[in-house]
Amino acid sequence: MELLQLLQSTPAAFIALCGVFGLLVGSFLNVVIHRLPKMMEQEWREQCAALDAATEPSSAAPGPRYDLVVPRSACPSCGHRISAMENIPVLSYLALRGRCSNCKAAISPRYPLVEALTGGLSAFVAWHFGFGAAALTALLFVWALIALTFIDFDTHLLPDSITQPLLWLGLLVNFNGTFTPLSSAVIGAVVGYLILWSVYWLFKLATGKEGMGFGDFKLLAAIGAWLGWQVLPLTILLSSMVGAAIGIVLILFAGHGRQVPIPFGPYLAGGGLIALFWGKAITQAYLGVA
Repeated sequence: MELLQLLQSTPAAFIALCGVFGLLVGSFLNVVIHRLPKMMEQEWREQCAALDAATEPSSAAPGPRYDLVVPRSACPSCGHRISAMENIPVLSYLALRGRCSNCKAAISPRYPLVEALTGGLSAFVAWHFGFGAAALTALLFVWALIALTFIDFDTHLLPDSITQPLLWLGLLVNFNGTFTPLSSAVIGAVVGYLILWSVYWLFKLATGKEGMGFGDFKLLAAIGAWLGWQVLPLTILLSSMVGAAIGIVLILFAGHGRQVPIPFGPYLAGGGLIALFWGKAITQAYLGVA
């Protein structure tokens, strides 16, 4: 109780705690970003094998356990197991100068980037919302968006194991109107899904091609469930503008082929973050939506 009273009465302590805890969560998100797509691929292979009627039951022993906990993190170049001292967010990367302590292979700078981003956004959430249920639940929303962003960048996938629980959690969080009335959250979930579902089918009927994945529908539905239907136009507008701008830059200056798909999930997540912090103010100022 004394700790809770301290955090409530001392905003700086709450912000610092959320920032430090966010760094630790960022380290775990790196594991999620790397392993979850591999776990999904492994599951798909197992399902395909089970559905193959021509395959006889195999007596082979199951493969080694692979999930978010096992095996321990290791260097991909030499297999060196990462010790606790080598796994301190951001600091270990700086101390090791971005290289494995055993084989000196370079470590991707994205690991400390994800950790720093998660820690910084967690501290900002604490500052923006202050001590209370809104901040604690907003942290979950932000962490999920970070994981989805980097997974989509890597694989063009938005895993159901994140988007679907995020949607249901948004409705539960707003049961008492934490971010928006429950009715607005329910409408937001339905409309968020249907908007991109409609765009998908219109584009497919017009071109014969798929313009986006089903994961994008679910992500926008989750954003609607968390923040209400009123922020959906803003979220779509921001994500479309940023996505189009980055796509043009990639095509003109990075040699990105016009036929190569660009993941839309990261831009939806960015629009969702802006809507979380400033969505109500923006929509009230420019659209007159209460």
